[in-house]
Amino acid sequence: MRIIFRPKENIQNVMRRCGYFFIRAEGDELSFARPMSSSGSGYPRFHIYAKVDDVSRETTINLHLDQKKPVYEGVTAHSGEYDGAIVANETARLKKILGL
Repeated sequence: MRIIFRPKENIQNVMRRCGYFFIRAEGDELSFARPMSSSGSGYPRFHIYAKVDDVSRETTINLHLDQKKPVYEGVTAHSGEYDGAIVANETARLKKILGL
């Protein structure tokens, strides 16, 4: 699911306040994750790609749920869910924190 907003602080701080940790920069996008449980495996987890428009200052975050770790090293394919009740609930939680 997608959320577009104008943060009042840098996106790393916003995502940290939402309970997400930084994974890596991938081109002009930043990757963040928040595990659903404390199982130690890190999965399933919510995964966000965030992109900040340097001109408008709008930030677009794309949220999905990674059900499991990729099977093969270097392969990005995973069991991802891009909609559904769990993703909708997380989107609503984020919007509440962001004041949207």
